[in-house]
Amino acid sequence: MSKKIIAIILAALAVISCVALAGCGAKKDTAAPSDTSSTEAAPQKFIMGIDPEYPPFSELGADGTYTGFDVEVCKAVCDYLGWEFEAFAVNWDEKLIQLDAHECDCIWSGMTILPSMKEAGYVISNPYFDNTQVILVKDGSEIASSKDLAGKDVAVMLGTSGETLLNGDLKDLTDTFNELITCESFLKCFTELSGNAVDAVIVDKPVAEKYAAENAGFKVLDEELGAEQYGIAFRAGDESLCLQVETALNALVENGTYEQIADKYPDIKGNLIYIN
Repeated sequence: MSKKIIAIILAALAVISCVALAGCGAKKDTAAPSDTSSTEAAPQKFIMGIDPEYPPFSELGADGTYTGFDVEVCKAVCDYLGWEFEAFAVNWDEKLIQLDAHECDCIWSGMTILPSMKEAGYVISNPYFDNTQVILVKDGSEIASSKDLAGKDVAVMLGTSGETLLNGDLKDLTDTFNELITCESFLKCFTELSGNAVDAVIVDKPVAEKYAAENAGFKVLDEELGAEQYGIAFRAGDESLCLQVETALNALVENGTYEQIADKYPDIKGNLIYIN
């Protein structure tokens, strides 16, 4: 046998040997092992726009997390739908601007349903709470009704239905005030009243009642100023998102979760439309 043929045979045997040994002269495979864990997509995040100073519907709790009736219900909705929940504190006077800027997915925080919102194209949920405006004063105040507000300084939160009412349907009443003072939060309104900077505060009834119950020296007058309803606002075109939330809410009513949450807030339970 010639040397040339022997060389060819030896070369062939070397190739076969390399293949058999899986990697002779080959670059080491550095690819990561295949992931055998779940490949399910991350849950949808739902960002709830709230007023962080609006108890009992939404507020910053003692543990540093947001709580309140609306917050608890929204969390339950997200759990039901398998969504990730997040609460986002909005500037209430600019809440719709922030909603349009996609800083949150809805405004859900004791928000009064106003015709102007629907006219502007916002998608509004069915109402879930019946509300009225009331007058909060200090104990011993000579103010017993709205008629006694003539010549007085009255505070109201900026961007609220109370402000809308005083500048709209109750404009004749407002014209009797010495001054209508707008504050950036209800807490600021109450601070002004406590310090005698104003004589009265016009505020949502459940907020006034909660504040008076937790802070001595204040009382809520029996007179109610205007009827309104709370709802959830979504961006124009978000009808499907609104429907998903409302479907979940109805399911929570049916399975008792909604009422279990409501039981924690007896002061507002009687005005919750879903269970009354």
